[in-house]
Amino acid sequence: MTATEPTRVCVIIAAKNAAETIGRAIASALAEPEVAEIVVVDDGSTDNTAAVARAADDGTGRLIVECFEENRGPAAARNHAMAVSKAPLVAVLDADDFFFPGRFRQLLAQAEWDFIADNIAFIDAEGVPDAYDKIGRFAPRPRFLDLVGFVDGNISRRGLRRGEIGFLKPLMRRSFLDTHRLRYNETLRLGEDYDLYARALARGARYKIIHSCGYGAVVRRDSLSGSHRTIDLRRLYEADQAILAETPLDSNAKAALRRHERHVRDRYELRHFLDLKNSKGLAAALGYALCRPDALAAIFGGIFADKTEHLRRFRSPAPVALGGAGDLRYLLDGAPPEQAE
Repeated sequence: MTATEPTRVCVIIAAKNAAETIGRAIASALAEPEVAEIVVVDDGSTDNTAAVARAADDGTGRLIVECFEENRGPAAARNHAMAVSKAPLVAVLDADDFFFPGRFRQLLAQAEWDFIADNIAFIDAEGVPDAYDKIGRFAPRPRFLDLVGFVDGNISRRGLRRGEIGFLKPLMRRSFLDTHRLRYNETLRLGEDYDLYARALARGARYKIIHSCGYGAVVRRDSLSGSHRTIDLRRLYEADQAILAETPLDSNAKAALRRHERHVRDRYELRHFLDLKNSKGLAAALGYALCRPDALAAIFGGIFADKTEHLRRFRSPAPVALGGAGDLRYLLDGAPPEQAE
């Protein structure tokens, strides 16, 4: 950004059955002076999410609450929020999460970007009240993220549970999204963020990262965020295939997308095998596996890894229950704290 460019931010929040947390999320966005609009889309909730959201209004006229009668998924909800909003900058906030004070001031201090993201602190729900006093004050250390680094950063590995860089929540320039006709893929219920950012990077987006921490992601011990349907995995690897088919890319970018596509497809094959076993029996599942020699390693390797999972220690900062109340972990490692003045 330059000094002459507008800094008005729209915060979009897709919410389903988030009555317990939506008020905190909205309050954290209203507290940011750069926020001109907050658009909450209640995605077919069966609780009083919409009523709680409206009750969080501070009277400044910045809050809009829209409702879907039926659940359509976070991608559809976010697309609707973007269509309703007008601000030139768009930020995504999950309904369970919140911004730390001064988040947008830190992001907007940086120049020359189309997408810009900061560090995420993962916090157990019990530790939210004291989180701001405990977060590390990290130096920004800005750097650009290219398509290869982004895609490879979203390939999870055994022993590192769900530490993907796709968890980053960038501030996005609406003009870039509009110029390239980019919106969330509404067929996806898994990886819709990854897909949007990958398509933007494939079209030349300047994606900057700073290590300063401005986003709090709340970890719940009973969270269902890690659950997904088998078909969602298939649609995600098909989204990689679509990027490869539709976008001119260099050989390194193509190789990275193929690695991610294979990674997700392997997960799909394992889940599909287990679904067949549960619904039609072991013989049917084995018949499927033997007819797919390219999937054998993924299926039987995945079964072995799952059976021995208890032997490994997970080292990820990502959203699993953290242990002690008030515990904090960060998505971006290796950022030394600023020296105290």
